[in-house]
Amino acid sequence: MTSLTDRKNAAISRGVGMTTQIYAERAENALIWDKDGNRYIDFAAGIAVVNTGHRHPRVIEAVKAQLDRFTHTCHQVVPYENYIALAERLNAAVPGDWPKKTAFYTTGAEAVENAVKIARHYTGRAGIVAFSGAFHGRTFLGMSLTGKVQPYKAGFGPMMNDIWHLPFPNDLHGVTQDDALAALDRLFKSDIDPARVAAIIIEPVQGEGGFYEAPSGFIQRLREICDQYSILLIADEVQTGFARTGKLFAMEHHGVAADITTMAKGLGGGLPISAVTGRIEVMDSPAPGGLGGTYAGNPLAVAAAHAVLDVIEDEGLCDRATRLGQRLKQRLASLRDDVPEIVDIRGPGFMNAVEFNIADSDKPNPEMANRVREQALARKLILLTCGVYGNVIRFLAPLTIPDADFDEALDILEEAIRAARV
Repeated sequence: MTSLTDRKNAAISRGVGMTTQIYAERAENALIWDKDGNRYIDFAAGIAVVNTGHRHPRVIEAVKAQLDRFTHTCHQVVPYENYIALAERLNAAVPGDWPKKTAFYTTGAEAVENAVKIARHYTGRAGIVAFSGAFHGRTFLGMSLTGKVQPYKAGFGPMMNDIWHLPFPNDLHGVTQDDALAALDRLFKSDIDPARVAAIIIEPVQGEGGFYEAPSGFIQRLREICDQYSILLIADEVQTGFARTGKLFAMEHHGVAADITTMAKGLGGGLPISAVTGRIEVMDSPAPGGLGGTYAGNPLAVAAAHAVLDVIEDEGLCDRATRLGQRLKQRLASLRDDVPEIVDIRGPGFMNAVEFNIADSDKPNPEMANRVREQALARKLILLTCGVYGNVIRFLAPLTIPDADFDEALDILEEAIRAARV
């Protein structure tokens, strides 16, 4: 009998990578069962999508109720009230003490693309500044903005023009805030006039890049520079959004607000939806028809998003993210004396990571990170790696994970890290 893996290899493009060979049969909160009945604890959450857990009852109830009404009209053809109501909620929730408007899309990459479109239209400028290690999607504009070549850019030909990359401040890898700001100053002096820059886009915590948090002082200085040159600041909150960092949005940690915020992943609780929210004058710049999409703001996904926001508030998930992250980081810290490969433990809220170097050196150790992932998977715990060097384990369990499952996962994680040492 042909295995699912063989069927996958025969039917699906090799470019669609897979972290595991687990084939899901069902899922509940922080647990996944495969086709063979094996139970796994999920510390990936669909890459920060099901922050409220797999199949949260309130999300399922909301989607079922919408199913009984209608599934699709295309908001641009026959609009519907819950789209408007969700926009109103995001306009109020996204950081920024000014009137805002929102537009909905389907994926994070779409949100980023449209944020750049809107910024260019509003400013009449073309240049976009992004950062090394950034991840903004796999579309042509998305991968042009992305600051990681493998596997996202390699072999796909010329990237889009007028995209400029700066080093992301990262003390662990020898880049200070002053270094990054000096690089921006050099960019403006040698490569592009700031009067041609439409926007600077930044992840408040880099996702695929390694879960490095941008220092508050750096974010604040970017805000000042953007104001000085009439450049828009775009916060890519696709992975950081919706309670993951202990705040609804990560920018709330920094005391400044972006002109445009992109979001996706955790908004839909497992259904595909993304959004762009920004200053009213910026969002109203494109003419009718310049924004949108056939599936953008799908009614089922919008219903799910309303339920997600209710769950985050009613279940206190921002505070729970902070508590879970503290417990995880404490457990990892307790291993440092026995595991010299651990070079850093970090992350706000429950957007945490552990980074591995070769013991007693500053050389990244991607082999160690991958062994930890494999050892954990063998013990039925799903983990993800990330980072430019592939030497980081990132932790993205649902914020609703029961304490018993969380404790079990921490025990498995410790076993996996110890077993991964060679």
